[in-house]
Amino acid sequence: MECPTIKTDRLILRPLGLEHWEDYAAAWANPAMTTFIGGGPRDRTTSWSKYIAAAGLWPVCGFGYWSFIYRQTGAFIGTGGLARFERGIAELDGFPEAGWALAPNSWGKGYATEAMRAALHWSDTVLKAPETRCIINPANSASFRVADKLGFLRLAEVESSLGRSVLMARATC
Repeated sequence: MECPTIKTDRLILRPLGLEHWEDYAAAWANPAMTTFIGGGPRDRTTSWSKYIAAAGLWPVCGFGYWSFIYRQTGAFIGTGGLARFERGIAELDGFPEAGWALAPNSWGKGYATEAMRAALHWSDTVLKAPETRCIINPANSASFRVADKLGFLRLAEVESSLGRSVLMARATC
């Protein structure tokens, strides 16, 4: 499946492409961005591998990640969507995993909720998976607020190579 473009009031969710690669790399090199996701800033090689892997989800899984673009300026503000990362967490097996990461200068403006609400609406209407799950670092209060607004409920705590995470689930609306 090809990655669709989705428009919201303030954002455009579009396929990951080279035009936003540098912004993505800069965001993931920022220690603030990685505090609760992966534990440390990424070098360009690691970021490139993750970027290409995220783009490759669409043809392999039929869902994936989008670039989140601010409509007014065309600025890249982050990425997110649905994934299958094979994290070794049994509770994620068979479920699309929702995830989002915004550049620090875009925090606190409601963009993550707006973008992921659109991504989950697409999932509900096109993918029709009965449930979506996500994992969140226990200290990431901002992501818990987003997840709560999106209808995710806490299921359990899980351990993986990422450390301890809270597993959350959302039934298809």
